[in-house]
Amino acid sequence: MTSRGLLAVAATGVLALAACSESGGKQAEENAADAGARTERMTVAMVTHSGPGDTFWDIVQKGAQAAAAKSNVDFQYSADPDGGKQAQLVQAAIDKKVDGIIVTFAKPDALKDVVARATAARIPVVSINSGADVSAGFGAVAHFGQDEKIAGEAAGRELAKIGSKRALCVIHEQGNVGLEDRCAGAKKTFGGEMENLFVQGTNMPQVKSSITAKLQADKDVDGILTLGAPFAATAVDSVKETSSKAKVATFDMNKELVASIKAGTIHFAVDQQPYLQGYGAVDQLWLLKNNGNAVGGGRPVLTGPAIVTKDNAAAIERFATKGTR
Repeated sequence: MTSRGLLAVAATGVLALAACSESGGKQAEENAADAGARTERMTVAMVTHSGPGDTFWDIVQKGAQAAAAKSNVDFQYSADPDGGKQAQLVQAAIDKKVDGIIVTFAKPDALKDVVARATAARIPVVSINSGADVSAGFGAVAHFGQDEKIAGEAAGRELAKIGSKRALCVIHEQGNVGLEDRCAGAKKTFGGEMENLFVQGTNMPQVKSSITAKLQADKDVDGILTLGAPFAATAVDSVKETSSKAKVATFDMNKELVASIKAGTIHFAVDQQPYLQGYGAVDQLWLLKNNGNAVGGGRPVLTGPAIVTKDNAAAIERFATKGTR
């Protein structure tokens, strides 16, 4: 097992401490909830780079809310895709003197100074989702997410397996280093030609028109890799509208996507398990406050990638239906 794998296993074991006892099962969960409720109330702010309508972050929040509910945590969420405005939201959390901050580093340069102010104020910071390579250097105590380059490499190999030779990698947020890493990783292992297509992720009609125009202009495109579940559905619409032969694949999951994978209209998804990111980050801050624990040893705690295809989609369908995958 690799060192990354060991970290993931170790993290799972540490986080499970809050939910395990000798009695096991439901009684263990109830005991863990009781233990959390007996600890001092704490406030945790999560500030992400999410844009409006991105269902990925609904799943992250569900995980965070579940961890908060069992551990007597007041969970507060805010987001802005603009790096400067995201930094302002982090500063607002500092001004409120919260007990911990969870942040994404999609635009790390915009967040560096404000995170330094948080750590100077003795407010612990945990990062999730993006910025694994800068997290520890910026002073975060832990990072939960997937290595985006490795995840991209996995996606590139899967695209090759389904027979694609000329593909588009659709980036829905310019300047997001995590999305760019995904495409770079995919291009590395794909073996065919791959072109980045930049779209405005907060404007779905524009996303569709951009993909449609590209498919009309380049009939040789036979693969589309989107970097978020909502964009995959839009890509499928563009393929139908243009009668393209392009096969669609994506990063990230939602309940609608599972049905599309089962139906074969989307060929695979790279799942980074966002519920686990939210849950793990809140648990980390609670464990740090109440037992001095920090997971990962300064290295990212990996929550993905997991590849979901038609062969295994049914196994996670019930979790996706309730909005946790």
